[in-house]
Amino acid sequence: MTAESAGLLLFRREAGALLVLLAHPGGPFWRRKDLGAWSIPKGELLAGEDPEAAALREFAEELGAAPAGPLIPLGAIVQRGGKRVHAFAAEGDFDPATMRSNTFEMEWPPRSGRMQSFPEVDRAEWFAPDVAREKLLPAQAELIDRLEQILEGTAGTAA
Repeated sequence: MTAESAGLLLFRREAGALLVLLAHPGGPFWRRKDLGAWSIPKGELLAGEDPEAAALREFAEELGAAPAGPLIPLGAIVQRGGKRVHAFAAEGDFDPATMRSNTFEMEWPPRSGRMQSFPEVDRAEWFAPDVAREKLLPAQAELIDRLEQILEGTAGTAA
């Protein structure tokens, strides 16, 4: 059975330019990784859970805030390991300085017998689309393209 996740790509416009919010995974494995390591805030779907509800839940768990407003479906992507990610976008604002992530425990250092707690997300930042594509896990970069296409298609329809 393929693992499934859901996530949320928050975006805003600043001086007419599009910015997207990305999350950097916490824990010792990701500490020194940057390009190709960032992600949209996302997580596993619970049994029977609606992907939209899961995306909102995961955003709140990983960043400590819940976006307001309607979600825009971005479709699904499949990451290198086979995980299917249902993605949504929402327009909103978030101050990365206020981030409060949930934590996870793991044995660290390996085979030490010591359990340590780490934040699921250690930081979040706003990026221009071109920079975001470089920072994101490769399969997730397509979500930026999809968001831009949707926004370009609706740019002239706002009242």
